[in-house]
Amino acid sequence: MKPPVIVIGIGEMGSVFARGFLRLGYPIYPVTRDIDPGVCAASCPDPELVLVAVTESDLQPVLDQIPVAWEDRLCLLQNELLPRDWAAFDNPTVISVWFEKKKGMDSKPIIPSPVYGPHAALVAEALGALDIPARVLDDPEKLLVELVIKNLYILTSNLCGLAVGGSVGALWTEHQELASRVAGEVIELQAALTGRQFERESLIEGMVAAFEGDPEHQCLGRSAPARLARALEQAAAQDLDLPTLQDLQARHGG
Repeated sequence: MKPPVIVIGIGEMGSVFARGFLRLGYPIYPVTRDIDPGVCAASCPDPELVLVAVTESDLQPVLDQIPVAWEDRLCLLQNELLPRDWAAFDNPTVISVWFEKKKGMDSKPIIPSPVYGPHAALVAEALGALDIPARVLDDPEKLLVELVIKNLYILTSNLCGLAVGGSVGALWTEHQELASRVAGEVIELQAALTGRQFERESLIEGMVAAFEGDPEHQCLGRSAPARLARALEQAAAQDLDLPTLQDLQARHGG
């Protein structure tokens, strides 16, 4: 028998990964809100992987409860991830998820999902078992760029969606001036949060490639107002002035 894979948060996204690991022959131990991870770790101290599949708003409380025995087995998949989010842990596996999974629909890949870390090959293999493309990265700096591109995609599309709605394809063809201004401020914020400078054009190219991967993807998600508020809170903490985002908050933040 293969060692189990622990899945913390067995929602839509967690269930996709769980199915992939099951296809590879790994037993799945789900950890729900009502289950104490410490109790689980006492009976399963040596899993193959611990996949943290909760939402980004629940990530830090969950990481605060990770048992010591599991610390070197972590895999993170949340949106808006940056290295500072896992600063308490050494070298977790991290995947930038580029497929959509909603209730009542099968997984819909947009572009291949990049993954980096000690269990990256296993995660990519599990997704491959479901015909979901993934690519293994060989450098943490490449992971950082990929995470920033994903953040740029999510924040630009969601925040612009508050003003114009519609699809990401329409956003770039019909409202490119707004999208470019929002994207520029998001890049400023990502640079401040990471302490790094990025090549703007390559990030924009990565975002547009994802737009083209699923041009009908809708910009406005239910998390958009919370994402905007969080971005402005982060900007204030970094002493950044982001006038376009501030205007969106004044007009559409609700």
